[in-house]
Amino acid sequence: MTATRPAPAQLGLVAQLSRFVVIGVLSAGVDFGTYQGLLALGTWPDAARAVSFILGTTTAYLLNRRFTFQVEGAARARLAGFVLLYATTFALTVGVNALMLAVLPAMPLRVSVAWVISQGTATVVNFVMLRTVVFRR
Repeated sequence: MTATRPAPAQLGLVAQLSRFVVIGVLSAGVDFGTYQGLLALGTWPDAARAVSFILGTTTAYLLNRRFTFQVEGAARARLAGFVLLYATTFALTVGVNALMLAVLPAMPLRVSVAWVISQGTATVVNFVMLRTVVFRR
């Protein structure tokens, strides 16, 4: 006999957004720390951004799935939506970062500013798509 638990009540927009922001800050720390660490090791900036994005995104996905959108398990359709969303966001993030490195003038923190702009762009796209497509109920 298998017991099934009812799905928890879905959080409202403000609660989801609040949790998304907290998890986003933590995940951005993973992303930015990885990016800076790889740059310090002499890694090519586009490669460093790609690796840091993957680690930060994986952290965000796992935490948001559990705490923001309160989804248990990994349904195939949800996983496929996640892969499609993050493949798109990956290209957007690395592309925006490369564009910013190309157009920003030489200045202190230029690399960090490029990262912040690319991260901000990805964050907006991710929240909207996670809420409306990947984790919708």
